[in-house]
Amino acid sequence: MNGLTLAYIGDAYYELKIRDYLLSKGLTNVNQLHKQAIKFTKGEAQSNIITYFIEEEMLNEEEMTLYKRGRNQSGPGRKNIDAKVYHQATGFESLIGGLYLSDIKRCDELIAKAMIYIEGGDSNGKNSR
Repeated sequence: MNGLTLAYIGDAYYELKIRDYLLSKGLTNVNQLHKQAIKFTKGEAQSNIITYFIEEEMLNEEEMTLYKRGRNQSGPGRKNIDAKVYHQATGFESLIGGLYLSDIKRCDELIAKAMIYIEGGDSNGKNSR
């Protein structure tokens, strides 16, 4: 499966996990749910998450390959986001999509780490730690 297809799957699964997490925190107002979800799912946050994972050496060789498959195969990007950030975010989604298909336990583990990272960071996902 190509990187963009993996990213498509990863985007859907990651979004679902984030929504489930926010609902489990007791949020019920749809506008608040949306605002909180964006904190986790926007490209800048995903770019910061994958940068953190790489810097902390959390990914094995296979996971790095999944990330690079999406990062290197990214389309033209979006107008409201830097190209590098877009490519990194697509790589993150590709990683999640690949792990969703091959190792759901590891996928959920990395998503949990991403949520903790974002909860400890600022509105752009940059962590102060």
